[in-house]
Amino acid sequence: MAYHVSPDDPDFGSGPGALAIGVAVLWLIAVPVVSWLFPPADAFNGPTVVFLALAAILPLLLVMALASVGQMIRSQAIASDRAIEGLRQSILANQAKQTATEPSVEKRLDEIAQATKKTEDAVASFTSSRQTSRLIVPMPAPHPSQEQRDLPLGTPSEDLDPALEIADLIRGLNFPDNEADTDGFAALRRTLRDRNARKLVQASQDVLTLLSQDGIYMDDLKPGKPDVALWRRFAKGERGDAMAEVGGIRDRASLALAAGRMREDAIFRDTVHHFLRKFDQMLAKFEEQATDGEVAALVDTRTARAFVLLARTTGTFD
Repeated sequence: MAYHVSPDDPDFGSGPGALAIGVAVLWLIAVPVVSWLFPPADAFNGPTVVFLALAAILPLLLVMALASVGQMIRSQAIASDRAIEGLRQSILANQAKQTATEPSVEKRLDEIAQATKKTEDAVASFTSSRQTSRLIVPMPAPHPSQEQRDLPLGTPSEDLDPALEIADLIRGLNFPDNEADTDGFAALRRTLRDRNARKLVQASQDVLTLLSQDGIYMDDLKPGKPDVALWRRFAKGERGDAMAEVGGIRDRASLALAAGRMREDAIFRDTVHHFLRKFDQMLAKFEEQATDGEVAALVDTRTARAFVLLARTTGTFD
């Protein structure tokens, strides 16, 4: 039970102090009245007066002491009740605050969940756009046992295959666009029948696979419009500041990742140098017989984009 009364309240007179005062007053009145009504047999001498004084004072002191103790106990009880009441009010306030906060927390959690879902959807969409870049596994060349031929003595099997068409080479170096790209797979098969082209395709496959491990995909690289004249000069062996525009890829993140991999990964470095040599050799022969449109189509393939990225990383254009 909570008390809301303090010693300063106007009705404090109804407490132990008022009771003690009332008893003291009654006692002070009763002592002389009793002494007057029932006087001692002897006259009021010194011992009798002292006795009467003690009889009047000692009970009063005892009453006042008891009243003081009672008042102190009552004050402590009031203070304890006030502390308990304050604690109760604090708990109620915290509960009310927590109740008011819970809807906002739930709302925030819902917003986070919606944002996460949007992010996952965006990542899924972005990933699907890269599926074409991940389709870089060329079909293997036919095993010799699958195509047994009666060949003249000393005639390489490659010499009996028709010459590789430029259009097939360009299409093969770009790899199929998707699983349903039958024309792309057919061009890739024809490209793989050519021994030199097959080596370049395999080297391109290796670097594209390694680059994809760092999240670098050729479909994400958008080089500017190629300068065919500069590419022809580069194919003929020209190097230096004038060739800087040949490397039209400016993606700093991809260039930085590739450069870091070149420094730290010896396997990656060897694979890149092998690929750059193969592409450079192919380009020198390709330029001699290709039209400007065919050169432009070649440098826009995924293989050529990988070449530009890695050539810039290694300083090939300098």
